[in-house]
Amino acid sequence: MTAPKAKGYGKWYPRAVMTETVETNELATIMQRNCTLKRADILAVISELIETMQDQLQNSKRVKLNGFGSFKIGIKGEGADSAAEFSIGKNVKGLHVLFMPEVKKDSNGQLQKTFISGCSVQEAPKNGVDTTKPQTGQNTSNGSSSNGGGNTGADDGMDQN
Repeated sequence: MTAPKAKGYGKWYPRAVMTETVETNELATIMQRNCTLKRADILAVISELIETMQDQLQNSKRVKLNGFGSFKIGIKGEGADSAAEFSIGKNVKGLHVLFMPEVKKDSNGQLQKTFISGCSVQEAPKNGVDTTKPQTGQNTSNGSSSNGGGNTGADDGMDQN
């Protein structure tokens, strides 16, 4: 953590590292190998799903994809001192989509998000960080600051939020 005013300043925290991005076309190609549908059919279904979800969300509905999770529209806004002072133009600051992943109970009876069930954590390369000497806030080993990629720690790195 390199922000001097942050509570964990000078500490090293686990962080998920993405190695690449898989987009719709590649997903369709992979899915084609695993089922009887052709890539074009899969892309058509995904395209229609996106359009249908957009319509349903904009009609004030929650969209649940079983085994995946639920989507709904949320509003960012500021409070008004009274109902008379409230106005959409003044108090609504924006819209966003909220996603809640589906959860299921694991073998220990604990709720686990479907997408991280069976996920494992491994240490990423150190990226030139000298781990033989203690750090005091800023990472100066390569002239730039870092927020802790590839570190070790007590946390298992799995975000349960």
